[in-house]
Amino acid sequence: MSISIEEAQREFGADVAFLNTATYGLPPRAAHEAMLAAERDRAAGLLDHAAMDEAVTRSRASFGRLIGLPPERIAVGGQVSYFAGLAAASLPDGATVLTADGDFTSLLFPFLARPGLTVRSVPLERLADAVDRDVDMVAVSAVQSADGRIAPMEDLIAAAHANGARILLDATQAAGWLPLPADRVDLLVCGGYKWLLGPRGTCFLAGTAEALAQLPAIGAGWYAGGDIWDSIYGGPLRLATDARRLDLSPAWQSWAGHAPALELLEQVGVPAVHAHDVALARRFQAGLGLPEGDSAIVSIPVPEGTAGRLRDNNVLASLRAGRLRCAFHLTTTDADVDRALDLLTGTSAARPRRP
Repeated sequence: MSISIEEAQREFGADVAFLNTATYGLPPRAAHEAMLAAERDRAAGLLDHAAMDEAVTRSRASFGRLIGLPPERIAVGGQVSYFAGLAAASLPDGATVLTADGDFTSLLFPFLARPGLTVRSVPLERLADAVDRDVDMVAVSAVQSADGRIAPMEDLIAAAHANGARILLDATQAAGWLPLPADRVDLLVCGGYKWLLGPRGTCFLAGTAEALAQLPAIGAGWYAGGDIWDSIYGGPLRLATDARRLDLSPAWQSWAGHAPALELLEQVGVPAVHAHDVALARRFQAGLGLPEGDSAIVSIPVPEGTAGRLRDNNVLASLRAGRLRCAFHLTTTDADVDRALDLLTGTSAARPRRP
């Protein structure tokens, strides 16, 4: 069943102009209630483990449908840095990793912390041109956290394939609104608490069967077992044979709250969300006299105190890298954009409605 943007927006209850999804996403009511219900059950001594496992299964499958990959090629965990650390651990001593200047450190630090690797960093716009035969892996965010710039993914895929390099794509600021070439990158990692509208504590790793098989299961616990509830005591090692061998034991309440959110995004569809989000960002840019962009994140220089003034007037955005970062998502409306523009420009002129 598909639903419209307007129908989906009725599922959210925030009474502010929320332009801060790049920091954290708002939960649909059903997702919020599911997480609270799980916690109430825990307090009552009635938490249902089978229901919690089913929420993980639903989330894994729904994320797979959103990015176009089967669930057996998707692992679940809690943080991007853990999965990036597996990628770093899989590389031999002397390997070279290519990154983008100023990328998010949950992606970068696992490689910088791993002894024996050479990490090269270049401007995002030059990343594809910098891939050569010496590069073993390219690790980059699909969308930059600081300012919303989109990586040149098609050029990067072509360059990596031509030079025998693997790609690790961090989709934390992209999955949920931006169509992604998930079937053409080696590994894709995604934190679930931003554009995927989940609670903190959910994260996905997807990839090709070959690339996933090369990752060491160094964090394996009972939840990575072939039969989860038959893998809780004693040897021998009996891991799952698909991506689940890389799973971490889930924070159940977080997954209970994520499954309904992912399924709502599915009902709307990434193409519709993408069109909505970018249209809002362009409305915002037009109101400020800025060139039209292609990202759902807009970063602008502002005087000191601007973010606080916006917050005092129920407009929520964030400061990143010394600039105001505004993020436009499914939960955002034209009226939210206009409220922000009125505060930033000091005007309250009528603005055109979108058809």
